[in-house]
Amino acid sequence: MQMHMKPLWKPQKNNSKYNIKKNIVGKEVFQMGSYVPNTDRERMEMLKEAGFESFEELFSDLPQEMVVSGGLDIPEGMSELEVIRKMKDMAGKNKKYKSCFRGAGAYNHYIPSIVKSVVNKEVFVTAYTPYQAELSQGILQSIFEYQTMICELTGMDVSNASVYDGAVAAAEAVMMCRDRRHETVFVSEAVHPNVKKVIMTYCNAADVKVVTVPETADHRTDIEALGKLMGEDPKPACFYMQQPNYYGIIEAPEEMAEIVHNAKAKFIMGCDPISLGMLKTPGEYGADIAVGEGQSLGMPLSFGGPYLGFMAVKEDMMRKIPGRIVGETTDDEGNRAFVLTLQAREQHIRREKASSNICSNQALCALTASVYMAAMGPEGMAEAAKQSAAKAHYLASGLKSAGLEMDNDNVFFNEFVTAIPEGTQASSEDILKALDNNDILGGLQLDDEHILWCATEVNTKAEIDEAVQIVNAVLRGEEE
Repeated sequence: MQMHMKPLWKPQKNNSKYNIKKNIVGKEVFQMGSYVPNTDRERMEMLKEAGFESFEELFSDLPQEMVVSGGLDIPEGMSELEVIRKMKDMAGKNKKYKSCFRGAGAYNHYIPSIVKSVVNKEVFVTAYTPYQAELSQGILQSIFEYQTMICELTGMDVSNASVYDGAVAAAEAVMMCRDRRHETVFVSEAVHPNVKKVIMTYCNAADVKVVTVPETADHRTDIEALGKLMGEDPKPACFYMQQPNYYGIIEAPEEMAEIVHNAKAKFIMGCDPISLGMLKTPGEYGADIAVGEGQSLGMPLSFGGPYLGFMAVKEDMMRKIPGRIVGETTDDEGNRAFVLTLQAREQHIRREKASSNICSNQALCALTASVYMAAMGPEGMAEAAKQSAAKAHYLASGLKSAGLEMDNDNVFFNEFVTAIPEGTQASSEDILKALDNNDILGGLQLDDEHILWCATEVNTKAEIDEAVQIVNAVLRGEEE
């Protein structure tokens, strides 16, 4: 039996590569299947409207090394079998470490097997938030549960449905505090440098003044300088700090919150969600906004993403929070139902007055965090936090006995900085290289003398003892 199928699209006979037709308003369009690009004339019209004479001028701000000229050097296509072999060959070049002592914003925590089992179900695997809310009750409920857990974790009143990552959450938080009477953003120097860069990028584009509050010699936020700087500025908007800070130190947020609120500004606190299993919540510290990176909540390191930015605020900031909020209501039959609500800041709702271009969320990552928190429960979260802190302090004690100096005291959660003693021939690079040679990922090198270390609940005593032994050998000059 022969079967004949009508092609979905049949090329039109035309001298041009594309079939050019006239639409109902008389403008020319290219038509190739369902893909309809703009004509050269229309592109030039848009360029001139934007104030440019050419595409070269449009992209003139880009570094020249990023500009592709002369076409892309793309190899010929391969079969599926060839691609699989190629990918396996590339994957074989990856270095697989047997233990990890590095954090600095991305952390290696244990993920219960149920997390992957649930989030990999077909009904959940989606990268986007539904727009037809009434048709997506299951997804909306999962987001609602996520928001509830984030509020419980942070001690705040309202959470959005997440943003892209922790750095974006921090930048969005400072932007939501601005108005005509509050214009200056204050940022602690002791926060993660990448987060600070994102905040600076947002503020630079919006012509917002940013003041950096210096850190003390022991890497804490200078509270005295904070009070002086905020007192001198006529329009303070907010202050952003991290707890624990970039160097792992537990700060004193209560004092900072008092200074900030006395200046009629908002207090924004970035936090590690696992640390909230044993430390005070941002709500207890007096924060107006709590933000952070949610990768620790069930997401693997994955070469840096995708991750999850969480945001939660006090009730008086509810109408300024960016992104989506799912609310609970009842339908016309009195049944429990969920809806997208409070989207006043989103550009697709009030484009001309929008203060944020966030109109989606990390739906699958938010679901992952929800499943993780539900599986762990309050007791499990607290246990993960306590074990992380205990093992970090055991690591710090071992490294100190091996010959390294502590760059700060013992007031830290699961990260800390060590310094190489003066007169020692070895450098931080030597230590990390020796660990790498033994398939151990050491801490983050800050400079030639300083390393930022991290330990979590997954690190064993044997792993820590081995790392300490190697560091001791390097400092004694016994290992290359």
